Amino acid sequence: MVANFLLLLTACVWGMGFVAQALGMDHLAPFMFNGLRFFIGAISLVPLIWYFSRKKTLVIGNSRTLILGSLALGAVLFIAASFQQVGLLYTSAANAGFITGLYIVIVPILGLLLKHSTGMNTWVGCAIAVVGMYFLSIKDDMSIGYGDALQLIGALFWAVHILLIDHLARKHSAILLSQIQFVICAVISLGVSFAIETTALANIGLAWGALAYSGLISVGVGYTLQVVAQKNAHPAHVAIILSLEAVFAAIGGILFLNESLDNRALLGCALMLLGMLVSQIPLRYLVKSWGQKAVVSK
Repeated sequence: MVANFLLLLTACVWGMGFVAQALGMDHLAPFMFNGLRFFIGAISLVPLIWYFSRKKTLVIGNSRTLILGSLALGAVLFIAASFQQVGLLYTSAANAGFITGLYIVIVPILGLLLKHSTGMNTWVGCAIAVVGMYFLSIKDDMSIGYGDALQLIGALFWAVHILLIDHLARKHSAILLSQIQFVICAVISLGVSFAIETTALANIGLAWGALAYSGLISVGVGYTLQVVAQKNAHPAHVAIILSLEAVFAAIGGILFLNESLDNRALLGCALMLLGMLVSQIPLRYLVKSWGQKAVVSK
């Protein structure tokens, strides 16, 4: 129960992060905001790295693999975060949260290319999520909103990012990989910002609240809670609870950004969330649970 509560708190922190990202762009352009928030996030992990280093539980494998892997992670993170941040200029935090959450369904599908096994529940969940996305994002003329399309591309790269972490975390400390990739993402983002964006120093001060939440809370606190909770939680439960990030993004958008969802969008959100949940629960588990309930009722 404690682990599940911590995971629920993590989902809330990450979901509300979409609100901070949207508010941050009232003062900063997307690439500058991303550069600063990931730089803050990298700094926030220093105490954790120091702690695990003292405990001698910081795993460092081959240095060449660590450098190349971190470069790949940082580059993919930059692409995914850029699509997400720019997309927030053209869509709501609620839409961004639900569409980004599709990575939960995309990961096992991409896993097929790596010869990972994929259960029937994944395909059923994917089908439900696709129908939900139709109601949420596809317009009457069968076109998809520009911001939603950017979020969908971003979800694909978030899925690639997860698969890369899954591969590299077996050889190196996940926290160390995270910090290095945050630094790389921050450097690339700031480089792009200096090249194509104009930023006034005063605006950085105006966006301090959004930057502090996105960097310290979403990255530092959120990541820490996830690591602590996953030590005592079932992987399937972890994925299901963290998928509620999309729900908190919608709640945050309504409470803090005055966003609203019509009935069609609400139906789409509900179906997407259902698809995410179904994709994480093996059908045999559901059949077994229903069978046990039937026996008890008799």
